[in-house]
Formats: sequence, structure tokens, C-alpha cells
Amino acid sequence: MSRFKMVVAVHLFLIKEDHVLLLRRYNTGYEDGKYSVVAGHLDGDERVKEAMAREAKEEAGITIEEKDLHIAGVMHRKANDERIDFFVSSDTWQGEIENMEPEKCDELAWFALDQLPENTIDYVQKALANFRSDTWFDSYGWKD
Repeated sequence: MSRFKMVVAVHLFLIKEDHVLLLRRYNTGYEDGKYSVVAGHLDGDERVKEAMAREAKEEAGITIEEKDLHIAGVMHRKANDERIDFFVSSDTWQGEIENMEPEKCDELAWFALDQLPENTIDYVQKALANFRSDTWFDSYGWKD
């Protein structure tokens, strides 16, 4: 008998004053044209903060030390599959923000936390609202 396995992802709330860095997905086949945050999957044999630092470098060209990454929330999410999403925040980084994946992202921009674009991915909007209200855990996408 095989055990149930779940995808684990990390998402970065990069904060500058009261703004968050969003990227617009492009040519990925998932939620293209919608805003999200720097994110990715754990590769295995890496810690959550380590994975987030790696994704920040790969997608935005910045270096974030693990000590400057803070777990902001966790979401047990159901869409086509089940996932665990770790939301990690930081307001400290080194380097200039740059779109390192123009084949997957056509814009990186700062948005006020209380004025996100309407076309922000639903669960990302919910996670940012949770972050603003200090809600550390949530389930999303389940049919009650």
C-alpha cells in the first residue's frame, strides 16, 4: 500500500513599506495573466526557508538570508490536487529585483497590500489577507 503524498510549495511575501511584490504569470499553463508572488516547490531534502531563498534568487535575482525569512502562514489547499503552502515574508534582501524568468513572468511590480489587483490568484489574495490579519493557518478550496 502506498502512502498519500502531497505537493509542498513556498510563497514569498516580499514587503517594502506597505507594499508587496507581485509577478504576473505568463506562458505557464497555470493562471496565466494573473498576479501571484515569487513561489515554487520544495525540491526535497531542503528546508522551507532554504527553498524560499533559492526561489527568490531564481525568480527575482535577489539574495535573502534565511535569518531574514519569517514563516507568515500555512495553507492546506485543495484544487486539482492537495497541497501544503508555506507563506514566508521578508522585508530584507540584497541585490536589485529583476525578472529572471521572462518566459514565465511578464511583469514584476509593487502593490499596496490593501489594493491588490483584481486579477490576483484567489488563494494568494486569501493568504495575503490572512497575513494582514495575523491568521497563521487556513484551509482553502475545500467544498463544505
